[in-house]
Amino acid sequence: MYLDFFALKEHPFQITPDSDFLYMSEAHARAKAYMDYAIRNKDGFVVITGEVGSGKTTLIRKLLSEFDDNVLVAKIFQTQLDETEFLQAVLVEFGLNPFNAKKVELMDMLSTFLIESFLQSKQLVLIVDEAQNLSPRVLEEIRMLSGLETQKQKILHVILVGQPELNNTLDSPELEQLLQRVRLRFHISALSEPETRNYIAHRLRKAGSGDREIFSEDTIPLIYQYSGGIPRLINTLCDTALMCAFADDLRVVAVNTVTAAIEELQWLPYSERVRRSDSKNSAINGQGALIAEDGESERIHQTRRSERIHQTRRSERIHQTRRSEFGVEKPPQFEAAITIMSGMAQRMENIEVLLQHTVALLERKNRISIRFGRNQLSHLVKQFTLEMEKAKSGQVLNN
Repeated sequence: MYLDFFALKEHPFQITPDSDFLYMSEAHARAKAYMDYAIRNKDGFVVITGEVGSGKTTLIRKLLSEFDDNVLVAKIFQTQLDETEFLQAVLVEFGLNPFNAKKVELMDMLSTFLIESFLQSKQLVLIVDEAQNLSPRVLEEIRMLSGLETQKQKILHVILVGQPELNNTLDSPELEQLLQRVRLRFHISALSEPETRNYIAHRLRKAGSGDREIFSEDTIPLIYQYSGGIPRLINTLCDTALMCAFADDLRVVAVNTVTAAIEELQWLPYSERVRRSDSKNSAINGQGALIAEDGESERIHQTRRSERIHQTRRSERIHQTRRSEFGVEKPPQFEAAITIMSGMAQRMENIEVLLQHTVALLERKNRISIRFGRNQLSHLVKQFTLEMEKAKSGQVLNN
């Protein structure tokens, strides 16, 4: 729409990842260097993380454009997959047809392909974007695949790229073996304000602006304040600002034009949006904890209700045993013995309930410090001891 107006050859701020427009900030340059190192030196795992819109996918496309024909690459961009679907996706990327095979056959098919390709001097690379969506079971499959190696080098080189949540997943105890295989790990940070200025100028030059100033210098702090230095957000704001300038017949984007674009997008400053997002996530997590607490309370309530029902039925059974089959009261000595035995049964069942509660507490040992203090546990032990003493005294009386 505004290309002719600003004498540009291409749209400078498209959202679609385009490696030709990639701005190599210090962080992007380091991330790419790590990926190059892993492949050229035939190393193992590399993990690259970054916020949404930080340029991770564009960086991957840049890396792929530089591979020669000797490198065989499986690129996985859809990661909402189970183990079987993931293996199928990898095999399809390598040019195989895996859809009628079971999981064991898929593993064998992939292992055979990797080994045969390696023997043909091919370099094999698996790149997974949006890897934060991978389940621990799928990550475990990737670890097993990465275990294919010769005495000197890995057969399959793996690059996992994802949002910061990927780090949380990898740091979990169940993935300790996978984490030990990670050779390089790097986070792509947001652009600084000077880098934001250079980023905008770089993309405008790539689009054909030459040395012309299209964004005035005083717009940069405002753009940085509302984009947080995230490339995708910079693109969105700058593209909207160019459309506003075109609509107002302005050849240079000034501060008031950027302000108008911000109003159209209905944006808050980036730091405020992050704060609100964090508060919302905390509220959701808190609500989940409350739901779990309510569920625990309901479980205890149901247990107590079951105990009351059980006691009522037991009382009915005791009452029935006090009468003969013809409705006649049993002898006093027999009735006394029944009363003693029923009391002992009651105490033994109380002991059983206490033991069950104790076991439940021990099973939730990680939560004892939060929900159950020492005083409550001591009280539970005292109850247990008291019931045992009552049971003993009942046994002595019975004798």
